[in-house]
Amino acid sequence: MVRYLAPLIIFIALAVLLYVGLGQNPTVVSSPLINKPAPAFTLPQLHDPEASFGPENMRGQVWLFNVWASWCVSCREEHPVLVNLSRMKEVPIYGLNYKDERQDGLRWLKQFGDPYVLSAFDLDGRVGIDFGVYGVPETFVIDKEGVIRHKVIGPVSPSRVQNCLLPMVRALKQDQPVAEEVVKACA
Repeated sequence: MVRYLAPLIIFIALAVLLYVGLGQNPTVVSSPLINKPAPAFTLPQLHDPEASFGPENMRGQVWLFNVWASWCVSCREEHPVLVNLSRMKEVPIYGLNYKDERQDGLRWLKQFGDPYVLSAFDLDGRVGIDFGVYGVPETFVIDKEGVIRHKVIGPVSPSRVQNCLLPMVRALKQDQPVAEEVVKACA
C-alpha cells in the first residue's frame, strides 16, 4: 500500500503545479531590469546606417522603446495603436528593429506607417537579448534617468495605453511617483 502512496502524492503535486501555472497571465513576466538602468548600446539607425542611436541620447526624457520586426504577426496588431499614440505627441517612441533584414523593416514601415522617432537596427539580436526580450513585440517605459520603469510583453492595446502607459509617462515627466492605481492597471 505504501509503494502506491508515493506516486499518488507526486501526481497530486504535479497536478497542483500545472493548475497554478495555467492560471498565470503569460504577458506578465517579471523582468529583472525593472527599476534598473537600461542596458547601454550603440546601434546603427534603420533609416540611416551611418547614424547611430543609444539610450544615452535620451537622458532627460521619458520615452518608450518598442521592439518590433516585419516578420512579427503580433507587431502588425499593435502597430496602429503605436501610430495613434505617436500622433498624440505625449511621449516619443523609439523602435528596435529586431532580427530583421533592413529592407524588410523599411518596407514594413512604409506600408503601415512609422510611429517611431527613429528605429535602431539590431540584426543579430544582441541588444534585444540585453533587454531580456522574450519575443516581439515588447515595449519599455524608460524614465529621464535612463531607468526602465515598466515592460509590456506582447502587443500594446488601446486600453493599456490609456490606463497604464500614458498615466505612467505623465507622472514620470513631472518627476512624480506613479500612482498605485496606475501600477495596478499596468500589472
